[in-house]
Amino acid sequence: MDSTTRWSRDGITKHQEPLPVWIVALGHTLWSALYNLYFNPLRKVPGPFLSSISPIPLLLMSWSDTPHKQILALHQNYGDVVRTSPDSVSCLHATAWKEVYGHRKPGQPENLKHPGFVAEVASGIIGADTETHTHQRHLLAQAFSAQGMQRQEPLIRHHVDRLFRCFEEHCTEGRSLDLAKWFNFFSFDIIGDLSFGESFGNMARGHFHPWIATIMEFFVAQHDMAHFRRAYPLLEAMVGPLAKMFAAKIISKHNMFMRTQVAKRLALEPSRPDFIDGMKPDHAQGKEGLSLEAICHNATIFVVAGSDTTAIALAGATYLLCTHPEVLAKLKEEIDSSFDSEEQITLLSARRLRYLTAVLDETLRIYPAALGSVPRRIQRHGETVGGHFLPGGTSVDIWHWAMYHNPANFTEPEVFAPERWLGDPRFRNDKKAAFQPFSTGKRSCIGQNLAHSEIKQIMARLLWKYHVALVDREWLEKPWHDQRVRASYVRPPLNVRLILRQEKLKSD
Repeated sequence: MDSTTRWSRDGITKHQEPLPVWIVALGHTLWSALYNLYFNPLRKVPGPFLSSISPIPLLLMSWSDTPHKQILALHQNYGDVVRTSPDSVSCLHATAWKEVYGHRKPGQPENLKHPGFVAEVASGIIGADTETHTHQRHLLAQAFSAQGMQRQEPLIRHHVDRLFRCFEEHCTEGRSLDLAKWFNFFSFDIIGDLSFGESFGNMARGHFHPWIATIMEFFVAQHDMAHFRRAYPLLEAMVGPLAKMFAAKIISKHNMFMRTQVAKRLALEPSRPDFIDGMKPDHAQGKEGLSLEAICHNATIFVVAGSDTTAIALAGATYLLCTHPEVLAKLKEEIDSSFDSEEQITLLSARRLRYLTAVLDETLRIYPAALGSVPRRIQRHGETVGGHFLPGGTSVDIWHWAMYHNPANFTEPEVFAPERWLGDPRFRNDKKAAFQPFSTGKRSCIGQNLAHSEIKQIMARLLWKYHVALVDREWLEKPWHDQRVRASYVRPPLNVRLILRQEKLKSD
């Protein structure tokens, strides 16, 4: 029977036209708004009115140049836990890391990452389910262990030496150099070698490998699409294939490059101490290893996450030291008293520098490498977070930059003060648990020890050998690290002049 036929008490009466689409849409919109305001389990979580009824404000904020500052402003208006969309909250209280990311009790499901944010690397370690993640982390653990770092020391030192030869060339010729760019060259070169068995050659050619520009554009596009997918999953399911069709050339180029590089690395014999070594199958030893797709996804993760973290921290630390001469002098004193020659500065020896560790921690607090959030979805039974019960399926954000610049967590949060990590009583009320630059829980960054060691070795060698002076005087007037955001920081040049320390040349 025709669905438009209308029934009455006396039977079929007449033919009725269907309601116009705009009336159906309006009715659905009004009902959704009423439900989210008065019946949604998150209705008691404070937040802006528009955010409680629509995902659009969060989407627009995420696509803006200053999302990290806007989310902090929201928390300063509404408190530790803020409703940012009908099904999302943001948390900035110090214990949020443990409540949302922390290790679970036996039998308790974990709060997995929002699938929309890890769709492109779903087979890799960051997108895997609990069981698969545990297996992959076990395979990779050896490469990132203390023993693994010792095996990688010659390979890493080769690239560090190459970076310092580039520094020497600029210094000898009296030329300034964009230190932020060269740190990026170095970080991509070393992560390429550890992931694919060969460097990208950035430092040798003095500019980026063509594929790096592709993957960074890919990364920004993924970021934008992930936030759209979160806001409108059904709409994204319809327009996503169309978007991928327009980006088919870039996606194909990226996938082909990854598969080619991984295949070349897998064919290398004998084994070498790098990331792929732990993941590749070894049938002679009864080791199953990972699929080619999983290895490619992990290699993509290592290249993007591993390179950016190191380069951001190195550039940020250099700038902050150049603009805080009293901190720089104290750090140089520690480095000078710890080493008699440049060759003594290694991955392991640099890790012992206590004040350098505090400088790095304070740099990552002021200028965190991962400034935003990859939302977690609350497990099906729900969780109590910040005093609010969040039902299963709720998306929870913890923004690193906002967490570390929150006055409720850190005294004088805009002040660069390494002493806050060394027991200075001025900072006794700091909530150190709020500081988790490499995440926490079972999914914390597996490469954090390697990143720390690389950064410390390079900073110690740089300051042992050179005086570093900013060339662009504007960065003395305004903070270089106060940058707009596009998935990551949009970093302007950090031009410096390196001057050999004559007293070191005599003693070396």
